[in-house]
Amino acid sequence: MANEAIDKVTDREMIFGRLLNSPRELVWKVWTDPLHLAHWFGPNGFTITTHNMDVEKDGSWRFMMHGPDGRDYPNKIIYLEVVKPERLVYRHADDGETEPVSFRVTITFEEEGNKTRLSMRMVFESPEELQRVEREYGAIEGGKQNIARLEEYLTALGD
Repeated sequence: MANEAIDKVTDREMIFGRLLNSPRELVWKVWTDPLHLAHWFGPNGFTITTHNMDVEKDGSWRFMMHGPDGRDYPNKIIYLEVVKPERLVYRHADDGETEPVSFRVTITFEEEGNKTRLSMRMVFESPEELQRVEREYGAIEGGKQNIARLEEYLTALGD
């Protein structure tokens, strides 16, 4: 199912990439609209409820991830850079009200004809922090599943 999957993990970062068979404007909208995010965001078996989403510099996205085991995971994202429809840069906040995970994400949306080359780069504060997040949350497999769910959702929209 994955089209030109590029997944890489180094000591402090995880990189997920795909060539998606959808136009860049649509991929951007599906990534920045809570109505779309509710259909695909998160690893397999997870759902989300968005509390607020303000996709602009210094804006935030607060959401709850609901795990298949019934556990809820509060999340907060602070947007550092928003260049529609090319790039999102944000920080996953660890502010005492959310899961204790802090990292920086850069997502690029590159137009290739009527397709989009998506790259998602997550950088952690240390190798130990990435190892902890992988051990406690299964972050590497979860990241792969998240991008696969995006691809599946975009394919369904095209039908």
